[in-house]
This record gives sequence, structure tokens and C-alpha cells, in this order.
Amino acid sequence: MSVFSLFKKQVEAAKNKKRIVFPESDDLRILTAVSNLNKDGIIELILIGNKENIAKTAEENNLDLAGVKIYDPNNYADLDEMVKAFIEARRKDTSEAEARAKLAKENYFGTMLVKMGLADGMVSGAAHSTANTVLPALQLIHAAEGMHRVSGAFVMEKGDERYIFADCAINIEPDKETLAEIGYQSALTAKMAEIDPKVAFLSFSTKGSAEGPMVDKVHDATAMFQKSHPEIPADGELQFDAAFVPAVGEKKAHGSKVAGHANVFVFPELQSGNIAYKMVQRLGGFTAVGPILQGLAAPVNDLSRGCSEQDIYDLAIVTAAQALAKDENND
Repeated sequence: MSVFSLFKKQVEAAKNKKRIVFPESDDLRILTAVSNLNKDGIIELILIGNKENIAKTAEENNLDLAGVKIYDPNNYADLDEMVKAFIEARRKDTSEAEARAKLAKENYFGTMLVKMGLADGMVSGAAHSTANTVLPALQLIHAAEGMHRVSGAFVMEKGDERYIFADCAINIEPDKETLAEIGYQSALTAKMAEIDPKVAFLSFSTKGSAEGPMVDKVHDATAMFQKSHPEIPADGELQFDAAFVPAVGEKKAHGSKVAGHANVFVFPELQSGNIAYKMVQRLGGFTAVGPILQGLAAPVNDLSRGCSEQDIYDLAIVTAAQALAKDENND
């Protein structure tokens, strides 16, 4: 079973449908994906925008939006309550006028629906940059309890092989504390994907074979992770071959429970992580599911502006699965 099929099965089996909000209702790809999701009936769907414009586009394109909730930021009955919640969520001096101006923007309005518990997650980015999707979530939803940062992971899959790569999307030059937290967030994502996590903190060095600040950072991050999460197998610093190939792992990191068997790979900085996932995708023939944003108090995920209707559909399922996993972690 593919990881997407797994996530979809989880969403289909849920007793309570998860509510996913889509701020970009003026994009036909979004409306088409929402129509397809609506036909499946496994997610409660919310659109942000002008109801008449949405209805007109749906009719012109034969889209089924019956039962889909639509909120218009310019005509929202509970806007005063949302403004108060926005000011409180910002955790800094924000005037009422500033709050109203922000909430007139679809991404901020959609993010506040999630913040206020009126939606369980959000999918955006078809028409907005990553910054315009992620920044409202960082400002309003904030990190989950016990977390201090947000990171981006990919599930890399081909046949029966399934791995987690992180961070490939958010943190450009993470320090050791951030790397350790990325490792833990990625282990949680692995469990959601039914991977028993074995976390490798990657470097160009294995167990002191090279020296320098970059090596020290990865070594120290590993030690921090092992101290905080002794129940999760983790090791580092490891070169990729030592982390992945059993014979090399045995030779370079003898006695390690992770070397040669890792399935969660934490890259030392964004550049190497982003390059690696694209190489594995293009040269290795793996499917890359993501980026899945990790560490937020509620799931918000970012689309590529070149996304297809199927990409939107898929990411909505992933977001709903994250919301289910959040509920399970809080139980």
C-alpha cells in the first residue's frame, strides 16, 4: 500500500471528518480538487471567497460544491470575534485596524479559522508563495506544545521502500537544537506513515572520521536527541552510506542500532536536504510526498504554484491525516 493510500485509508476510517480550509477559491485547480474531494465525502471542506463568484465558476465548469462551506472575509458575521482572537494570537502589539487589514487576506482569514478551531487544517500555495502560506501559520497558530520550530519533510517512496527526508523546505542553516527537534518531528511523521523510525543525523563524517564545526553540530544534535528521546533509535554523525548500507554501517559504525538500517534522514542544512530529495526523486524514481510541514500546533501545508488538481487533492488527504495524528498524540 502506498503512503498516500495509507493516509487516505486513515482519513476514510475516521469517526469524525476533518475540516480542511482552502483559501484560494479563485483558482480553478482548487475548486476542481475540492469538487473531487466533495464527491468522495471523506473530508469536510471549507472555501474562502465570494460565494457568488465561486458558485458561478462551479456552474461554468460543472463542479460539485454542494454542501461545501464558504466563508467570505468581506461578509463574515463573526469578524469582530475573529479580530479579537487575531490580536491575542499575534502575541505582540497589533491594532484593530491592522488586524482587520490582515484578515481581509484569504490566507490570514483561513489560518484564523484553524486557530479558532473552526477548521482542522489548511491547504494553500497554488496562488501564493511559500512565505505567504507559512508566515500566517507561524504568526497565529504557532508551534505545537513542546516544539519551538517548524520544519518540512518529504515521504520518499518506491515500491515497498519508504523513507523520511528532512528538513528539505524551511530551515536554511539549522543549529544543533533545531536539528535535534527536526529529528523528533520527523520521527512523528514516520510513525504517521507507519514507519518504525530509526533516525540518522547525516554529515560528510562518520563517527569522527572528519573534524570541524559542521561535524560538531551534527554530533551534538544527535546527543541532544538521544538524551531527550531515548525510546527512538538514533545515531550520528553518519555519512549516508553508513546510515543506509548494512555492510558499510557495520564497518564505519560498528555496534550502532541505526547505521545501515536508517529510514529517517536528517540533513545538516536545507541545501543538502533539498538537493537530495530531488535527486532521489528524479534519478532514483521515488515519489516525493510533501513537503509536509512539521511542528505546528495544527497542520498547514504548502502547495507548489505549479501544482495540479491531483496534487491539491493529495495534499488535502495528507493534511487531514496529520490532523488525525495530532488528535491521537494528544490523547
